[in-house]
Amino acid sequence: MAGEITEEQVAAAQQIWGEGIVKIGALKGDAEAAQKAASEHLETLYAYDFGKVLFKPTKAAEEQFRDTKSKALSYFVGGEIAEDKGFALQPWANVRFENHGTSIQGRTAIAMGNYFFTTTDGAEVKVEYSFGYLLNHEGDLKIFLHHSSVPYSE
Repeated sequence: MAGEITEEQVAAAQQIWGEGIVKIGALKGDAEAAQKAASEHLETLYAYDFGKVLFKPTKAAEEQFRDTKSKALSYFVGGEIAEDKGFALQPWANVRFENHGTSIQGRTAIAMGNYFFTTTDGAEVKVEYSFGYLLNHEGDLKIFLHHSSVPYSE
């Protein structure tokens, strides 16, 4: 059984998450390949098979919360939910995390901050996030909380 989560593991999981989003978008022209990559992204990084996942994606208004893997997949590549346009299909050129802070409590951790999505023309889109991670019995971090939103503006 693996021990406690480290900040380095959180940073590595964030890097992998961002690379996965970029990979999905790079497959935009091949719907089957993009769906497969998004499904693998969810399988690898999210805890849907471990327990409850609390997922509130940025661009979800009518169906705000995605409590199943299939609803999360719809958010990333479109499909099951009418409002979903395939967030990961943008495509994005890069994703980088700036953690405001990380709280580690043994086998769970929560990181909060901003992540920046770079469009293919070089513009950055700032999004606020909170991700909760759990360390499974194989020593892998899995996301059990994903909340993101656009910054407040008047």
